[in-house]
Formats: sequence, structure tokens, C-alpha cells
Amino acid sequence: MITIYGMRASGNCYKLQLLLDQLGRHYRWIDVDSAGGATRKPEFLAKNPNGKVPLLELEDGRRLAESDAILCYLADGTPFWPGDAWLRAQTLQWLFFEQYSHEPCIAVARFIRGWLPAGHPRQADVPALIERGKAVLGVMEKHLDGREWFVGERYGLADIALFAYTHCAGDGGFDLSAYPNILAWLDRVRAQPGHSPMQA
Repeated sequence: MITIYGMRASGNCYKLQLLLDQLGRHYRWIDVDSAGGATRKPEFLAKNPNGKVPLLELEDGRRLAESDAILCYLADGTPFWPGDAWLRAQTLQWLFFEQYSHEPCIAVARFIRGWLPAGHPRQADVPALIERGKAVLGVMEKHLDGREWFVGERYGLADIALFAYTHCAGDGGFDLSAYPNILAWLDRVRAQPGHSPMQA
């Protein structure tokens, strides 16, 4: 059985929970309080020197970090990972977008508002993060115009990766009511077989 080290309220960790639940795979989950500094302790750093979750550990002891790399590994050979090379490349394009454009503003705004005290200096970053996040959401909204999913004609890894922090963007101060295509897409994702909600 595979083991996931993760923090339930983290979107990056939730991606793995969602995929594994939709695949119907059995897995062991070990809670790691990354917000409380648990990933900086020597025993965790021995597993992942980068000090981050999620972390996948196989039965033979091999470990894999970085949420989207883990998604690709777990989805290999399943309908969530396209067989066509062009569709795979498009999937990777959205996974990179999620990590380099989406997560740094939408997830970070959520972290600051949800985990840092009101007087923390980083609270001053939130307005700029929201402006950047609106541009990111605008890209998604435009892409979803006239289509149901981010890649091809079926639900897949790109949808899972982008759903993780988009569905809880309101926690970071984002108003999704201005993005009807995104809202409809979120509902389609929630309606997929085996969908499981984020556990706070």
C-alpha cells in the first residue's frame, strides 16, 4: 500500500486525495502539520530534504515529492492521464500553469488569510495577490468558454490540479461569482464519480 504524507487542508495534498479516491485505490495517509513546522523536523527532512508535503512513499521505500509529479505517477495507465502525446502535453501545460501562475497567488492568499494572524506583515500582500489571481482566473474563465474540461473531451489531471485551490479560492478573498464558466466547471468536477471533498 502506498503512503501519502500530507496536510489535509492543503490544496496540493488534496489533489492526491481526490485522484486516489476517484481511482478507488487504497492508501495510507499520515497527517503532517506543515503549517506548524512539522516538515522542518529532522525526521521529515530525512524523507524529503525540501521540507514540503505532499510526499508519496512506496512500499519498497522509494519516495516522490512535488504534487503534480505525484499526480502524473499515480494516474499513469488510467483514463485521467491521456494516451495521446498532444493531450499529455496540454495536461502538463495546465499543471505548470497551476503551479507557477495559479498557486502562487490564489493558494498564498488563502494561506495568509487562513493561517497567519491579522497583524502579520504578510497580510499587506493580499490585495496584490488578489489582483494577480483575478488575471489567472480570467485565463481559466476564457479557456472554459464553450468547453467542459481543461484538456480534450474528458475530465482529467488538469481539472483535478486546478480544482484543488480554485474551489476554495473564496477563503483567500476571491469572488468567483464573476466567473460563471468556472462555477459551472466546479460543479461538473464535484459531480464526478468518486469525488471526495477536501478535509479541513
